[in-house]
Amino acid sequence: MRMNKVAALLLLFMVATGAVAQTEDCNKNSSISHEAVKSKNYHDAYIPWKYVMENCPTLRYYTYTDGRSILTAFLQENKDRNSAEYKKYFDELMAMHDQKIKYLPEFRSKVPSVGSSIGVKAIDYLMFAPSVDANVAYSWLKEAIDSEKANSQSAILNYFLDMSLAKLKNDQEHREQFFQDYLTAADYADDAVMLETDSAKKETLRHVKDNIEAMFINSGTADCDALQTLFGPKVEAAQTDSNYLKKAIGIMKVMRCTESEAYFQASYYMYKIHPTADAAMGCGYMAYKKGDYDEAVKYFNEALELENNPEKKAQIAYAGGAALLSMKRYAQAKASLLRAIQFRPSYGDAYILLAQTYASNPNWSDEPALNKCTYYVVIDKLQRARSVDPKVAARAQELIGTYARYVPKTEDLFMLGIKDGDTVEVKGWIGETTRIRKL
Repeated sequence: MRMNKVAALLLLFMVATGAVAQTEDCNKNSSISHEAVKSKNYHDAYIPWKYVMENCPTLRYYTYTDGRSILTAFLQENKDRNSAEYKKYFDELMAMHDQKIKYLPEFRSKVPSVGSSIGVKAIDYLMFAPSVDANVAYSWLKEAIDSEKANSQSAILNYFLDMSLAKLKNDQEHREQFFQDYLTAADYADDAVMLETDSAKKETLRHVKDNIEAMFINSGTADCDALQTLFGPKVEAAQTDSNYLKKAIGIMKVMRCTESEAYFQASYYMYKIHPTADAAMGCGYMAYKKGDYDEAVKYFNEALELENNPEKKAQIAYAGGAALLSMKRYAQAKASLLRAIQFRPSYGDAYILLAQTYASNPNWSDEPALNKCTYYVVIDKLQRARSVDPKVAARAQELIGTYARYVPKTEDLFMLGIKDGDTVEVKGWIGETTRIRKL
C-alpha cells in the first residue's frame, strides 16, 4: 500500500515536471517566434510559432496576429496559387483563424470579438484563396455583420455586398436577398457615420457608404420599371407588414424611384401603420407630385422631427425647401435650405437651390442697381457649392456663367458711390452681405 502511494507521488511529480518543462518550451518558442516576426524574419519565426500553436494555443494572443503575418507573407511570396506549397500555407491560415475563434473566450486581455475575427478570416479568404467560393465568403461575412452591426469594419461591409452580388449573378432567386443585404450594409454604414466623433474617420465612413450605394446602383439588378413590377403587387399584399414595407421604401429611395406608384403606396401604408421618417417622406413626395405643396411641407416637417440621422435630415430639409420655393415662400425656403446645410455642410445641391431661391426674387430695394447686387450673393452660394461638393461643381460653374450676366454695371454702382472691392448688404428677406468684384 505504501509503495502505491510512493508510485502515485512519483507519477504526480513527473507530470508536474513535464508541465513545467513544456511551459518553459512554450515561452521560449513564443519569444523566439515573436522577436523574429518583429524583425520580419518570417521563415525563422515559422517553426517556433508552429510549436506554440500546437502545444500552448492560449499562451499569448499575439500568437495569432504573428501567425497571420507569417502565413500571409509566405502566400504573398508564392505567386503560384495552384502549387501544393501555396495550398498548404493557405489551409494553415484558415486553420489558424478557426483556432483563434475557438480560443478567444479564454483570453483575459482585450481581444477582438468573435464576429470581428470571422470577418478578418473572410477577408484573408478572399485575398488568398486559390479559388474563391462566393457562398463560403458570403456566409462568413454575413455572420460577421450580423454580430458586429455598426461596429463592422468598412471592408467587411463592402465585401459583404460584393459577395451578395456575386451570388446574385449565379442565382436570380437571390435578388430580393441582395436588396436586403444592401439595406443592411447601408444602414450599418449610416449608423457608423452617426456614431463616429472623429471628423476624418467620419468622412472615410461616408465614402464607404457612397461606395456601397454605387455598387448597388451599378449592379444592373433593377431600374424603376423593374422595381414597380417587383414591388407593386407585393406592396399591396403586404399593407400591414411594416418590415416588408420598410424594405421596399428603402430600395426604391436609393434607386431614386420616388415617383413610382409602388413607392407612394408603400409609404402610405407604412405611414398608416407607423409614421416613420421614411414613410412621411414618401407621403410628402406623393403630395409634391400632385402639386399639393402645403401637404408636402406638412409631411416633410413631420419627417424632419422623426429622423435622427443628420445626413437624412439634410435631405428632408432640402425637399421642404423645394416645396416652399414652389409656393414662392422665399424666406421659409431659405430657412429650410440653411437647415439642410447645417445638417450637412458639404451639401452642394442645397447651396445651388438656395442660390436659385435668391435669384427667383432678387428685388429688395427701390434702386435697380442694388437689386442686381443680389446676383453677387447668388454667385457666392454657387461658388460655395462648387468648393464643398465636387459632384455638383460642373453644374454650379455653368450657373455662375448664367447669373454673372445679371450683376450690375460698374458705372451704375459708381453713381451710388460703390466700387470694386466694396461690401454691400443685400437686405430684405435675403439678409446677406456680399463683395463687389469682377467675374
